Amino acid sequence: MQQLFAAVTALLATHSIRTNSFSPASMLPSTHLTTRYDITKSTQRFLSMPDDDYPSDYDADDLESSKAKTVSVDMDEEDAAIRDELKRELILLASVTNRGMCASTEEKNLLVDLVTQLEALNPTADPALNSQGDWELCYSSTQSFRSSPFFLAIRSFLGDENQSIAENAFDIHDRATTASRVGKVRQIIDAKNRELVSEYELSVGMMPGMPLRMKGTVVTAANLTPVAPETWELEVRGTKVIGSNVPFLDSFLDDNAVELPVGEIYKTLSGSVPVSVLKTYYVDEGMRITRDVDDNFYVFTRA
Repeated sequence: MQQLFAAVTALLATHSIRTNSFSPASMLPSTHLTTRYDITKSTQRFLSMPDDDYPSDYDADDLESSKAKTVSVDMDEEDAAIRDELKRELILLASVTNRGMCASTEEKNLLVDLVTQLEALNPTADPALNSQGDWELCYSSTQSFRSSPFFLAIRSFLGDENQSIAENAFDIHDRATTASRVGKVRQIIDAKNRELVSEYELSVGMMPGMPLRMKGTVVTAANLTPVAPETWELEVRGTKVIGSNVPFLDSFLDDNAVELPVGEIYKTLSGSVPVSVLKTYYVDEGMRITRDVDDNFYVFTRA
């Protein structure tokens, strides 16, 4: 157990060093938050509250873990207007809570309702095979960095029996890197080459009290294999930093393709690369909703 924890700690430490200890924080001005309660009230037009006799208008079975879920395909053209309204409310609520980072319990419950209803109204068959393209994260029910294959691999490496260790490690990483800000969080899905690339823009103050900030994008690549209509299996390959605004460092990193071979490190540690599972239960021309093994969900919009 100590060796396992040490291996995870070493991977997290290496990642933190390479990203200059960046971490999630707000990129939205605080003035945007003044509309939060108006948005919440607007959303309540479509969703009843948790203390009602009937908390929502979907079946209780829809709330089961993704392990028991199957893909729904809604072919009713009249539901298109409902989907559009649900998506509009989700995007508005996600934006005023900074992708969920500052959401209240009530807002989180509303977002769960919105996501669950959209999944029940999914218009696309085989969503795992129809998610090609560039996507930008607009909401995450957990720390946004966990959408990266780097952190998905750590969770898979530890397994369900050591889930608490993974959660503690992610919380420690989150607290240790709270001084940084998150910009765009993107996923590029290349179905033809069976690849998922995660891009995570970060910035951190170079000196306390100074307006100068160091910026960069953490890029992590993974092999992607569709194994079911809604399911991908991922194997992380490597991670690197590009686009630094530090003189000379940016050209050095970009020109020399300095990459941490995460997959090879796992092979050295355990003999194989951990397989991470992502399940997509909703995708259309502009939005994708994907869940990880712990049922955390990530909402992406077309970049």
